[in-house]
Amino acid sequence: MKVTQEKLPDSQVGLEIEVPADLSKQGYEQVLRDYMKSANIPGFRKGKVPRQVLIQRLGPTRLKAAALEDLVQKAIDQAIEQEELEAIGNYQLRSSFEDLIGQYEPGQPFIISASVDVPPRLSLSEYKDLSVKAEKIEPDPNRVDETLSRYRENLATLVPIEDRAAQAGDVAIIDFVGKLVKPDGEPEVFEGGSAEDFQVEIKEGQFIPGFVEGIIGMELEETKDVEVTFPEAYSDSNLAGQPAVFTITLNELKEKELPDLDDDFAQEVSDFETIAELRQSLEERYQEETEQATQANIEAALLDALVEHLEAEMPHTLVQREATFLVQQTVVQLSRQGIDVNKFLTQDLVEGMRKNARPEAIERLRRTLALGEVAKQEAIAVEEADILARMDEMLAEVEDPDAIDPDRLREVVNEDLLKEKILAWLKEQATIELVPEGALAPEEDEAAEPVEPDSEEAASAEPASAAEAVIDVEASA
Repeated sequence: MKVTQEKLPDSQVGLEIEVPADLSKQGYEQVLRDYMKSANIPGFRKGKVPRQVLIQRLGPTRLKAAALEDLVQKAIDQAIEQEELEAIGNYQLRSSFEDLIGQYEPGQPFIISASVDVPPRLSLSEYKDLSVKAEKIEPDPNRVDETLSRYRENLATLVPIEDRAAQAGDVAIIDFVGKLVKPDGEPEVFEGGSAEDFQVEIKEGQFIPGFVEGIIGMELEETKDVEVTFPEAYSDSNLAGQPAVFTITLNELKEKELPDLDDDFAQEVSDFETIAELRQSLEERYQEETEQATQANIEAALLDALVEHLEAEMPHTLVQREATFLVQQTVVQLSRQGIDVNKFLTQDLVEGMRKNARPEAIERLRRTLALGEVAKQEAIAVEEADILARMDEMLAEVEDPDAIDPDRLREVVNEDLLKEKILAWLKEQATIELVPEGALAPEEDEAAEPVEPDSEEAASAEPASAAEAVIDVEASA
């Protein structure tokens, strides 16, 4: 079979395939035989329909289209094999299928013009002796005390108060009725604006601005009107920006009694015997986190510098796959938060999410390709023993190791370990200047800057282990 190749943009190869006469005829005759065996035409037994009757009833265009569907796929598959192309994804016709039907005559040679995606064409002009700047993250000297204060708050005992007015930090039990203030009429009660025996901590940010502040100074069983204005960005658009008045009655008042910061407290909130050991553990943990954050900044700077020297044509198929993976990750995260994604995920929404994910997908692919090229040039590889050891560590973290796809886990582990080795090699080769935290902020997109989660929050927001992440991804695929 004669095949002519053409190099196309976006890492595609154009194929002009001349389908020989014998194959053209065989494909059409096979379709006729199949239809003659299965067609139900009145007046004829199944499998006994004459050839000309079948052609007349079904029409030559329909039969040629059916023959071409099979012929095109076989011809392109054969051309890919013959030309030894590493095709990615399915083919794309470069002319319309209708035009192809018009030129196709069974028993006559014809031309198929198609294109296929191939692995990215790339070049990495520089990767040794990179020079980068990265922010060094220093431990927050107040973080240990803040963490201990939060632990104390969690263990606080609420003690009833009867001999003084409400003050900041107290916990109040209140009844309240909210009414919207209308400029041309009486205030109107609104849905969801009333409650009885409602517990609220008198702390800024706990409710609508001005609400909890209005409770300060109230005496037990006192009733008071508190005027507020709903924020412009309030979730209920019918209330956003509207003035309102809340009639509040203070039923009970309690103050928090915090436990002493002593050895008993340490034993209550941790596995440590003394408060000194607990403090030391927190200090070491936060020190390790800042060191990891600094290393993450270094690696991000190296990757940014590396990608600057990469020229790569990105095939549509790879970009689409990566965008789909990102959408799946988003769906997994929403599901982990208890959201029933089946209630709102439509095909149009998924397509929109995939389209929005394309820029990130391309950047992720560029980083992966750049790292892969370094590994190729420097013959960096992962030892089998290291893969097995890491897999054992990850499987030990999950409750049901049998639920893990071992092939997928091996793939993930190999990718992670290879990335670690490549980055370690780049660090050794590079000149790295550590600068104070925030020094590079003007050069960054602040809107895209990640927010570092608190340790306790992170535990609920992220998979417990990479192995469990594999389950999530596989389940969503």
